Amino acid sequence: MVPASTVAAGSVGLVETRYFDLPDPVHLECGRELGSVRVAYETYGTLSPERDNVILVCHALSGDAHAAGFSTARPEASTRDGFAAEDRDGVVGQALGWWDGMIGPGKAFDTDRYFVVSTNLLGGCRGTTGPSSTDPATGRPYGPDFPVITVADMVRTERAFLDALGIERLAAVAGGSLGGMQALEWAILYPDQVDSIVVIASTHALHPQGMAWNAIAREAITRDPGWQGGHYYGTGTSPDAGMGVARMVGHVTYLSAPALHDKFGRRLQFADDIRYTLTEPEFEVESYLRHQADSFVKRFDANTYLTMSRALTYFDLARQYGDGSLAKALESVTARTLLITFSSDWLYPPVASKEIDDALRTLGKPTELHLIDAPYGHDCFLLEEQRQTPIVRRFLAGR
Repeated sequence: MVPASTVAAGSVGLVETRYFDLPDPVHLECGRELGSVRVAYETYGTLSPERDNVILVCHALSGDAHAAGFSTARPEASTRDGFAAEDRDGVVGQALGWWDGMIGPGKAFDTDRYFVVSTNLLGGCRGTTGPSSTDPATGRPYGPDFPVITVADMVRTERAFLDALGIERLAAVAGGSLGGMQALEWAILYPDQVDSIVVIASTHALHPQGMAWNAIAREAITRDPGWQGGHYYGTGTSPDAGMGVARMVGHVTYLSAPALHDKFGRRLQFADDIRYTLTEPEFEVESYLRHQADSFVKRFDANTYLTMSRALTYFDLARQYGDGSLAKALESVTARTLLITFSSDWLYPPVASKEIDDALRTLGKPTELHLIDAPYGHDCFLLEEQRQTPIVRRFLAGR
C-alpha cells in the first residue's frame, strides 16, 4: 500500500478495484452465450444527480481496471507499460494507474467534473471473466475453451455493466490503442447513448504489418510446450518462454527506431567488450527486453494474450458494418469524435486516423484530428500525457 503522504496533488488518491457479477449472460458474436460474467472496475469522481457526467475509459491489450490513483493493493508488476516506465515512475509507480496522468482533478478527464469509470475487459486476467476464470460448468479454468471474443463483445459487456449501475448515457468513451477501438465500436453500436469519443493512437482496422506481428506473438505462445494446448493451469508449468518472446515482439512494435537508439544505442550491458556468448544479453537493449518479458509473465495470462490479440486482428469496422466501406460503417455515428495520433507510431500509423477523419467528414459528422510530433512510437499515448491534455480538455468542453 502507498502511504497517503506520497499521493500528489491532482491525484484521485487511494483506490480499490471492485467487482460486479452481471445478472444476465453475455451473447457473443461467435454465437455462444457466456454466463456468470464478473467485471472488475474502478470509479473516480462523483456521479451527478442526472447521471450525465460519465466517461468510460477503455484500456489497451495489457491494461486493467486500475487506470488512475494508487492501488490499495500493490500488484506484483505495474501495468504502466509505457517506454521506460520504471525510469519515469520509480517504485511508487508500481501502484499507480496506467493512465494516471490523464485522469484526476484538473487533468484531461477532470474528476472534479466527470465521473470516470474504468473496467477490465471481457477476456482479461485482472478480475474480469476470462480464460483463467473458473468455468461454472466444470469447476476448472476455461483455458482454451473460453469463447473467441471480439471488440464488440467487450463493448456489449461494458454496456451490460453500466446498465447494472444505472448509467444509460455516456458523456464520452475514451481510450488508446485497443481502447480506441472500443470507443469507435461504442459510437457505432450505441449511437444514441454516447455524446463523444476520444480515440487515441488507434485504427478502424489493424494494418497487415500489425496483424503479422500479432501472429508471430501468438505462435511464440502456442509453440511453447508449456502451453499444453491451453490447459496449463494447475500443472506447475506455463508457457513463460513463449509469453516472454510474445512480450518482446509486442514491446518492440510499441516503440520507434529513434526511441530505441536514443535510449540504448549499441551500449554493452555488463562489460567493456563483448563476451562471445550466444544465450546471454550483451547489449542494453537485449537486457531491457528480457526484463520486460520477465516482468510481464508474472502478471499476465497467456490464454488472455491469445484472446486479446485475436480480437485485435478481427477488428475491422468496414468489414463488420459497411460491406467494405468505412464511410458506410460510420453512417450511424452521432458522437463528436476526437482523433489523436503520433508521427512515429508505425503500428497504428497516422494514416489510419486520417482515414477515419476523412470518412466522418464526408458524412458531415463532427470530427477533429490532431497529429502530435513525438518520437516514442505507439507508446506515445501513455507518455505524451501533457501534450494530449489540453487537446482533450478543449474537446470535452466543446471548444
